[in-house]
Amino acid sequence: MTDIQQYVTRQPLEVETFFAMVDATAALVGVSERYWHSQGLNGARIRILVEIAKAGGAILPTDLAARIGVTKPNVSVLLAPLEEAGYIRSSSHPDDGRKRRIQLTTEGERLLFEKLPGSRAVVSGRMDRLSQAELRQLRELCAKLRGEDE
Repeated sequence: MTDIQQYVTRQPLEVETFFAMVDATAALVGVSERYWHSQGLNGARIRILVEIAKAGGAILPTDLAARIGVTKPNVSVLLAPLEEAGYIRSSSHPDDGRKRRIQLTTEGERLLFEKLPGSRAVVSGRMDRLSQAELRQLRELCAKLRGEDE
């Protein structure tokens, strides 16, 4: 084994665990993306619709960008196809006309009601490799890593 091979393969447990989580996440995202692709949809765009729904059906673009971890200009690019498809609409904020808010349309709600059960089923099919106790523990550990246990 060369020096560089040893350097990159012999990592501290924390780093090995980090990469194991990254790999597991990528595999799960792949399962989800394959489902959305089979439906002629894009998982990232569905996530936007879900976040709007979680916010009660309307959200400011800056808040949406923070929720999904992108910049405001990037969220604007992601919103355009959703608006063109009729899943969302943009309107003036009722309290501050300078702001725009993004609203889920009836068509967007219908899409989520129709397609989310299939997505949940394929993700659950992969996650059922863990027991209910392991799933709860994993969820708690993820919250701890995000700093939500403080």
